[in-house]
Amino acid sequence: MTDFLTALALVFVIEGLLYAIAPNSMRDMAQRITGMEPVMLRRIGLGAAILGVVAIAAIRG
Repeated sequence: MTDFLTALALVFVIEGLLYAIAPNSMRDMAQRITGMEPVMLRRIGLGAAILGVVAIAAIRG
């Protein structure tokens, strides 16, 4: 459970930094996302999740 909470906290840190460093780019990206089809968003989300699982498996060995 500690690992999960740590990972969730890191998501907040990374996302917060992105908004702090490049707020205009993040706003533009959010606007582009609203125009995307749900199927494309689903594919991107699934791809990101798979990439994350692979990265965790590689890091944890």
